[in-house]
Amino acid sequence: MSEEHYLELCDSPVQFENASSVNNVFFDEANKQVFAVRSGGATGVVVKGPDDKNSIAFRMEDKGEVKCIKFSYENKILAVQRSPKSVDFINFMPDLPHSEFSQECKTKNATVLGFCWTSWNEIVFITDQGVEFYQVLPDKRSLKLLKSHSINVNWYVYCPETSVILLSTTVQGNVLQPFAFKCGTMSKMSKFEIELPVVTKPAKIILSERDIAVATIYGQLYVMYLKHHSRTGNNPGAEVVLYHLQREGACKRSHILKLNTTGKFALNVVDNLVIVHHQSSQTSFMFDIKMKDTDSNLNIHQPVLPARSIHPYKIALTGPAAVGSQTPVPCELYSSTWSVFQPDIIISASEGYLWYLQVKLKPVVSLLQDKSKLMEFLLRRRDCKMVILSVCSQMLSRGDKGSLPVVAIVFDKLNQVYKEYLEAEQSYTMAVECGPSRGSTAHKRPVRTQAVIDQSDMYTHVLSLFTERKDVSHKFIIAVLMEYIRSLNQFQITVQHYLYELVIKTLVQHNLLYMLHQFLQYHVLSDSKPLACLLLSLESTYPPAHQLSLDMLKRLSTANDEIVEVLLSKQQVLGALRFIRSVGGHDNISARKFLDAARQTKDQMLFYTIFRFFEQRNQRLRGSPNFTPGEHCEEHVAYFKQAFGEQAFIKPVTL
Repeated sequence: MSEEHYLELCDSPVQFENASSVNNVFFDEANKQVFAVRSGGATGVVVKGPDDKNSIAFRMEDKGEVKCIKFSYENKILAVQRSPKSVDFINFMPDLPHSEFSQECKTKNATVLGFCWTSWNEIVFITDQGVEFYQVLPDKRSLKLLKSHSINVNWYVYCPETSVILLSTTVQGNVLQPFAFKCGTMSKMSKFEIELPVVTKPAKIILSERDIAVATIYGQLYVMYLKHHSRTGNNPGAEVVLYHLQREGACKRSHILKLNTTGKFALNVVDNLVIVHHQSSQTSFMFDIKMKDTDSNLNIHQPVLPARSIHPYKIALTGPAAVGSQTPVPCELYSSTWSVFQPDIIISASEGYLWYLQVKLKPVVSLLQDKSKLMEFLLRRRDCKMVILSVCSQMLSRGDKGSLPVVAIVFDKLNQVYKEYLEAEQSYTMAVECGPSRGSTAHKRPVRTQAVIDQSDMYTHVLSLFTERKDVSHKFIIAVLMEYIRSLNQFQITVQHYLYELVIKTLVQHNLLYMLHQFLQYHVLSDSKPLACLLLSLESTYPPAHQLSLDMLKRLSTANDEIVEVLLSKQQVLGALRFIRSVGGHDNISARKFLDAARQTKDQMLFYTIFRFFEQRNQRLRGSPNFTPGEHCEEHVAYFKQAFGEQAFIKPVTL
């Protein structure tokens, strides 16, 4: 069942000519490029990478077996190692000759173990006697030594993401010396020791580069050590030990991932999850170092989920065997010919495929039953939004009132992330408005990840659909809506009016008007103009809604115009005039608007009263009862004369 597999190989792998007696395959971890080198390059080199729409193809002179080949960043300069003493270079920049130039390592009697590009024109040679950091000068076809450091080296591991090289030193190989490279500088970091299993004869290299990987997890750099089961003692199985590698300060052991089995393993990091592949069982373990199992300083982790195989993958046949049968054939997963690279790359040189390993979140939902843990896990993943929303929908669809505490926990977890984003956005806006202060660093706009599930997301994908369900108790529906509003209030997030509207519509739909009255009376639903207008529209269903609406508008104190409009639309002209007078706005209102409304009621005494009120206002403000031309009341003056005759200014009217 595909629901069982939470790991898969990407749909569109990088394909290259598979390794053979005439074709050697190399992989560059920095540029993620595969080099297929035929006959030492004499019959061609084809380079394929993830972002290259077209592969790069060229020829080189056959000057001996190629040991290593890599482009600098942006494919500007090619470096090729053929001998144990030197590295050759070819310019690939326009307007520069493509002829080769060479650089021997400076240290006498040293052997070049390999090299790493740290920028488009900076390169590090790693020898068995240390590191040599060079600047490549392509126009002069030469290299300039920037810095070097002498140290005995067994092997090295490079992390291109952070430009950190890890050197294995000492007889046993377990003392690691990191160096960091940045903009022409080489910094020596604190060395540290990997704790090895106890062995009887320690006089040889025990720590192998196969058991060490360097990767960034949750923005922090870790050295991952695959500690195999010791044949002596009662250790139940292998484990992965994570050492936190900091730019400054000591490198400390911080996490232990328990594998509870033995055998051959390989490591990947996908979406901040450590994936451990186990060859003999053909399964993979998944670890999330942010999921705490213990409270100790050293976190010991069990796999987040049961071990599962990577989703089956089929590859299309090529060559003569493909004729007559175009059916793709199953790919052998966990093959002994697979090479695994950081962070998420699996290469089969024998089949000519480079895959990116991917995590599928949907199968995790059924495998991780604890909803609180599941939500924590999902919120840390890259493409989590739609899965989280579907989990919320599934959780609510059961309609079980006993599940409300779990619903509350889930809402709180979502709103905590939402609140953190809103605060970061607010801090950024304030920083931008205030301008840069002395000594402050430039503020970066917070990145809105998929883990930010806002009110609009919840309303559209979960709550509005949930309220329409006929198979769920309306009491549970209202409890869930109020639980979400409670959670928003707890995190001091302003509740959007459409959520309140959803509550009101649901209450009215189920005739729970007493509850609506209580919610409004005790201000469970916050005052807003849209909410007041919604209440007005419910007057025919629930007459007290009219007064509740007016009370709300009065409390808002910024909604006087709306109140007047509402009252006039209800033909409550006297009520509107009394209200506007009570808030002191009667000297500025439009006489014509009120006279229009009074005429529409067809109540002549009402029209008389309103007309006289405005005549009195004119007298008080201007010393004359007459209307000015700008008030456009000529039509109403003519109507008044027609209905009541040429009457002088009689007794004052009271409202």
